[in-house]
Amino acid sequence: MHTSISRALTASGAVVGLTLLGAGAASAHVTVDAPGAAQNGYTVATFKVPTESNTASTTKLTVAVPNLKSIRTEPMAGWSEKIDRNDKGEAVSVTWAVEPGNAGVAPGQFQRFVLSLGPLPKQEKLSFPASQTYSDGKVVEWNQPENADGSEPEHPAPALSLSAAKGDDHDADTAAKDDDKGTDTTARWLGGLGLALGALGAALGLGSVIRSRRS
Repeated sequence: MHTSISRALTASGAVVGLTLLGAGAASAHVTVDAPGAAQNGYTVATFKVPTESNTASTTKLTVAVPNLKSIRTEPMAGWSEKIDRNDKGEAVSVTWAVEPGNAGVAPGQFQRFVLSLGPLPKQEKLSFPASQTYSDGKVVEWNQPENADGSEPEHPAPALSLSAAKGDDHDADTAAKDDDKGTDTTARWLGGLGLALGALGAALGLGSVIRSRRS
C-alpha cells in the first residue's frame, strides 16, 4: 500500500513539475504593459525581456513602433538607445544595445525597457514586434500574431489592448453641451417673444380703454 501511495505521489509530482515547467516556458516571452493606454492618447510602455538561453546573455533589443510622432526612452546605465525614424520624422523602431563593460541580461534574469510614446493609433489592439539578440549571436524574433483559434504562437509579438479614444467622449460631451446650449437659446428666444406679445397685448388693451373713455 505504501508503495502504491509513493508511486501516486511521484506521478502527481511529475505532472505538477511538467505543468509548472510549461507555465514557466509560456511566460518567458517578451511582453509589454501600459496601464490605461488609450487610442489617440499618450502612455508609458514597459517591455519586459527575459533571457531564455541557459548559456548566453541578452545584449540587444529592437522594438518596432507604429509610426509615432512622439517617443522617448528612459535612461539605462550600461545601455545605449537609438530611435529610427521615417522620412516624415515618425519613429518606427527603438533599439537598446549593451555598452562596453556591460555583460547584458544574464540567464535566469530579465530587464525592463521603458518608452514614453504617443499619440497611439485608433485601433483596439497594438502590436510591437521585437527582436532579441544574444551574446552568442542568436536572434529571436517575437513577431507572430495570435493564432486564429485564439491560442498563443511560439514567438508572440508583444501587444497592448487600447481603450476607446478619450477624444470620442470629449466630442460627445461637446455635442451634448451644444445641444443644451441650443435648447437654452431657443427657450430664451421663445420667452422673449412671449414677453413682447404680452406687452403688445397690454398696450392694445390700454388703447381700447382710453378710446372707450373718450367716447
